[in-house]
Formats: sequence, structure tokens, C-alpha cells
Amino acid sequence: MAENGGACDQELAKYMASSSGEAIPEFRRSLSIQLALVALMDKTGYHILQENGQRKYGGPPPNWEGPVPYIDCEVFVGNIPRDLYEDELVPLFETAGTIYELRLMMEFTGDNRGYAFVMYTKREEALIAIQMLNKYEVRPGKFLGVCATLNNCRLFLGCIPKDKSKEEIMEEIKKVTDGLRDVTVCSSSSGAGKHRGFAFLEYETHKAAALARKELIAIRHLWGQTHWVNWAKPDKHGKRANAQHVMVAHVRNLSPSTTEETLQRECERVKAGAVMHVKKFTTHAFLHFDLHKDAVAVTSSMNGTTIDGCVVEVSLVKPHAEDVGRKSRPKSCQGNKTGRGAKEMIVPRHGGVNEGSALESLNTPPYFQWKPQYAVGPGKPDKGVFPLFPGTPLYRTSLLLLRPDQIRSAVGLLDLYCCMHNWPSPQYHLFSFLSQDGTLLLVYKVVLPLTQRCFTPDKLCVQLDDAKELAAQNALWNLDASFVSDSSSSPSPVPSDAPPNSNLLR
Repeated sequence: MAENGGACDQELAKYMASSSGEAIPEFRRSLSIQLALVALMDKTGYHILQENGQRKYGGPPPNWEGPVPYIDCEVFVGNIPRDLYEDELVPLFETAGTIYELRLMMEFTGDNRGYAFVMYTKREEALIAIQMLNKYEVRPGKFLGVCATLNNCRLFLGCIPKDKSKEEIMEEIKKVTDGLRDVTVCSSSSGAGKHRGFAFLEYETHKAAALARKELIAIRHLWGQTHWVNWAKPDKHGKRANAQHVMVAHVRNLSPSTTEETLQRECERVKAGAVMHVKKFTTHAFLHFDLHKDAVAVTSSMNGTTIDGCVVEVSLVKPHAEDVGRKSRPKSCQGNKTGRGAKEMIVPRHGGVNEGSALESLNTPPYFQWKPQYAVGPGKPDKGVFPLFPGTPLYRTSLLLLRPDQIRSAVGLLDLYCCMHNWPSPQYHLFSFLSQDGTLLLVYKVVLPLTQRCFTPDKLCVQLDDAKELAAQNALWNLDASFVSDSSSSPSPVPSDAPPNSNLLR
């Protein structure tokens, strides 16, 4: 670094002799950035290359052997300060794991564009980076946004002739674009051989899809009429973790006269005893299998066959998403602003966190005497279950008509409490913390929208239902004045006689 510093002074002296004094600070700043990047390369052994508006760090790292990591090993980093560069980003993101490649988007002025992509060598390292660094305060008042990268390779092509087949569409699109892998069309029930006027184009890479979108926009006309093209909603699943568990097939373009028995016989022709249940609707049906391999075999054999005069389309249903429900969470509750996980922000040392407003001192009606009943642990009472016979009259019922002893969960009791006060339903905001052994621990923060009071328990849970139940218990414990007055008999929202294998962490 001493040699680099001397070189910096020599270059600065030459520049000062030929430039005005106003440009000297900018030149010094640019030169110091370059020297910091050189020092980073010397320290880590990675290479840095700038091309096409982005600066690549690594890709691959030194002594790398093996294929390029899959896209689920990459995270997107947003809200980066414009004067923050690899010399600060790399040490920060190396705390989560080994970096395969870091791509920082750059302006022509030399500043970054405010976002980057970081690819790790393992998917688990990318998940750790999201947990640790989302909402991390990298500068005073500047918080990074870190989330998973989704490599979209699908385009939506609309306003195309309905009589064009899949093969004709693929042949025409291949004439003007490269890298087309597959075309998906949705058949119309109005007529055989026709689709619904749009298609999904699947490309090999995101780059190929982006270039194809540019070309299709420039063409403006296909088959003599104006088409419409845009990015399609990406398929997050299909080829990844949950696909091997799909055991249901979807059959489309059926004749209304086709029966479930007909579909059962068609499946039996492929493999006897493979299908367990068939559910037929007007023009489509669902086939339920006992094994995934049977679903794949029947799907591949029946797709494109003719049943009762109609060419049917058979495909596996999409697997359940792993992140169901996350979109509904408020943005302010998706992470921590310290970069050290959620524990330091939401887990107190005693009794839960109560962030009150001017309405904090509301009195509790004396008739609402809540007694704690727990969803887990010994002594859980049996639920009374009775048969519901066809024709039994049912009526809409308010929670106010129920007795507190008719609700055995704290979540239901908290809903009843809010209903008695004419309050909106409570909101549950989910937080998580990654433990040292890799277990994802969960905790809910309960927010009462009308009073803006917040309650967070002082324990983390492994199971989602336990976390929600514990959060509701803690909220009721803090809301109910009569229960608080008897806290000497029940000092904690977690039962002291919970079994050792309980998922509630002490």
C-alpha cells in the first residue's frame, strides 16, 4: 500500500500541473477507489472486470472447480449508496458465505446504480445472507434491501391468431429470436384446435428472453396483426425442490360429456391402479395419484391424446410455493435494521414488548375473564366433534354469541377480545432468526390496528402455529387487567409443565 500511495501522489502531482483546482478532489476520489479495488484483488485473489455497464468481482473465484451455481444461490441487493463499492460490499457479504461472483451495476460517471447481484457457492449461504443483511444499516440512515433473485426466462405473447398451433407459433418465433426452448398455449373450450389468443414463450436464459422481448417489440406485427409482448410471471417452481412431490395432474380441453369413469379408464390403460381419484368439472379435471412417478407416466402418455373427440392437454399441477403468505406482510416488518437477525430487535428479557400510544390505558371489561389454555403441552382437553348431516340448517354466527370456554386457542380468544371492544382484527407480523445450528426460529408480533399497541413474546418457536399461539397468549396476558392482577399464579404465558420435547423455546 505504501507503493500504491506513492503512485497516487505522483499521478496527483501530474494532474495538478495540467488541471484546475476544482477537479482535484474528484480525481483524488476516483484514484482512491481504484487503489482500494486493487488492494481488494491483492487480498482475496479475485479478479475485477467491468463490461456492459456492470463490474464483476470473481465469477469464478480462485481455484474454483465445478459448474456455475444455480440461480437460487444468488441474491439481489438494493438501496446501495451510490458511493459504496466492492471494497466495502465484499467484506460485508462474505460474512454469510463464500462469494462466487458479485456484479455491481455502474453508471458512466463511475458511481454505482444503487443495486448489485451477489452469487454464493451454496443456496444455504444465500438464505443466510438474506436473513442477516436484509435491512442492514450500511451507512447512517441507509438500509440495504436483500432478497432472492428470480431468473425470469418467460415472455407473454398476446393478440395472436387463435387458430395457430403450438408448432406454428414456435416455428415463427424461432425465425426472429434465438434460444427459444418451449411454447405453452392454453386451449379454448369453444372450439377444437383453437387456443385463447396468447402464449407463453420459455427461453434458455434470462439474457435470451430479454433480447427476444426487444426483437418482438421492434417487429410489431406477427401473422399480419399487431401483437403484444411483455415479461410473464416467472415459474418459481417446476424444476426445483417441490416438483418431485407433485402427485396431481390437470386435464384441460375436455368435452362436457366426458365422465370421470372415462378418464379413469384412460388412466388404467397407461398403468393399472395408478390413479386414486378423479374429479371432473365442465371442461377440465384433476387426476390424483399415489406416487409421483405414476403421475409423470400418465401425464406424458395422455398429453395430446383424443378423448371423446377432443385433443386434451395433461400437465402436472404447480407445486405449493415455499413463501406463501409473505407478500401480505407489511414492509416495515420484513426484517431488522441492525443486520444481526431479528433477535435483538424483537425479543425482550421479560414479559413481552408493549409499544403503546395515548390509548394504552384502556380499561378491560370485568366480564372478560380470560384463563390461559394452551395449544401444546399436557392436559390439552379433547375437542367435541359431532356429525354434520345433509340438510342441517346453518346460520351465520358472531363471536359475541360464544362463551369464552367455547374457544380453546389463544388466537380465537384474542379475536373475541377485539370483537367485544369493537376493534378490528389483530394483525400478526412474522419475524425469524437463524440459530447457530441452522434452525429457523419464529416469533410473531401482534399489532392492534386501532390502538397501535404492539406485543411481542420473549420466546422463539420452531413451529409456525406455536409461534402464533404464543404471540396471542402474550397479547392477552398484557391486555387483560384482571389476568395481570393474578399474575402471581400464572407469571408466564408459557406453561411451566410443558413437556421437554415441546417446540416452544425457553
